Amino acid sequence: MTVIECINSYRWATPPLIIFEGKVHISTWYKEGDLPYDWTIGVSDNGWTNNELGITWLCTVFNKYTKDCTKGRYRLLVLDGHKSHITDEFKQFCRQNDIITLCMPPHSSHILQPLDVGCFSSLKNLYRQEVASSIHLGINHVDKQEFLSMYKHACTNALSSNNI
Repeated sequence: MTVIECINSYRWATPPLIIFEGKVHISTWYKEGDLPYDWTIGVSDNGWTNNELGITWLCTVFNKYTKDCTKGRYRLLVLDGHKSHITDEFKQFCRQNDIITLCMPPHSSHILQPLDVGCFSSLKNLYRQEVASSIHLGINHVDKQEFLSMYKHACTNALSSNNI
């Protein structure tokens, strides 16, 4: 699984794009209530992001949730330089929607991204705690349904406006 998260300067996070390994999205992967209404689910052969999912995130998450809260004409989007962020389609959409992209050099996001330390390390730690609690309850395999439930709880606590 891969999760694409985005934090903004107004101290809130856009809803995530959760990418599962699979060929098609199957709604029975989770129960009602496990998936918040504004989260987006994507699938790829290996559970990682790709060019198609990159543009899906840009259009259906980033643009949708940041367009109406922009002061001025432009939005700045700082990216980690993944290949899905530099496709012609991605660049064209950004130009057409007044989104300025700033891509960090490859293999440097852990140094240059303060979000990795401030927000995402808290998110990872809280998720690990959720997994540890499940292990204590005898659950030793995290499937899609358990992941969504645990991630939702970790996400709510880690990506609070105070932490952001």
